[in-house]
Amino acid sequence: MKLIIFTDLDCTLLDTDYSFRKALPALELIKAQSVPVVLCSSKTKMEIEHMRKKMKNSHPFISENGGGIYVPKWYFTCHIPNLPAGRQASRFQIKEERSYLVIKLGADYTELRNVLAELRTEGFDVTGFGDMSIKEIAALTGLKPADAKRARQRYFDEPFVFHGNNKEVANIKRRICSKGFNYTQGEFFHIMGNSDKGRAVDILKRFYAKQHGKIVTVALGDSPNDIEMLQNVDYPVVVQKKDGSYNREVLKKVKGCIKADGIGPDGWNKAVIKLLETVVS
Repeated sequence: MKLIIFTDLDCTLLDTDYSFRKALPALELIKAQSVPVVLCSSKTKMEIEHMRKKMKNSHPFISENGGGIYVPKWYFTCHIPNLPAGRQASRFQIKEERSYLVIKLGADYTELRNVLAELRTEGFDVTGFGDMSIKEIAALTGLKPADAKRARQRYFDEPFVFHGNNKEVANIKRRICSKGFNYTQGEFFHIMGNSDKGRAVDILKRFYAKQHGKIVTVALGDSPNDIEMLQNVDYPVVVQKKDGSYNREVLKKVKGCIKADGIGPDGWNKAVIKLLETVVS
């Protein structure tokens, strides 16, 4: 049996200062037991690569809310099929990109930018990352300029700012769906194509099962854009938000969700150590 961990980054494995220090005890145990940790985030490829380097993580990763799956070329010795079975039976393309095999699930970024432009002509006051300078993104997010630059290099998903009441938010969500696109919410609104974290996790699960046989999967997240990921694993874990609460929508929609006893990486650390003791042993 092989344990696989999928995890969100912001406010889950990382705290608000982008530190994973409080999760180091669990990360050391994971490394000792050769457990893969797959980073699955709304962050871009460049952002995740930067974080993987800090963590010394060499496993596949999922970028931009499931828009792209990046698998190191050497990683799987088994054949990776183009047509997975089960609920994700639609074809996907695998392309080589430098040191990766890349599976594109998301829409083209130019399409997403065009939809935001259409929404503006319809009277919605929306501002995407592509409309902002690096300095403006840094001011909005609190990121350093170098990190803001990485956050702006997008391929499959566009974060955007929209200020409106509940009715206006519901209206823009309906308009996005009517145009054939999807949305999600984390720290920002995101517009995307027919992709989500759950679909990407489902595909990687099949690859891991083909490589290792029986697998057991864990996922950790904190917000609504993690719901599909959490729904697609054996042990879904929700960590506490900054105020110590749990996201209500996650608890409502994810059956059997485990509540981590701690905020962000502290809760991540406690939950993973407990799961390593009960699931692996």
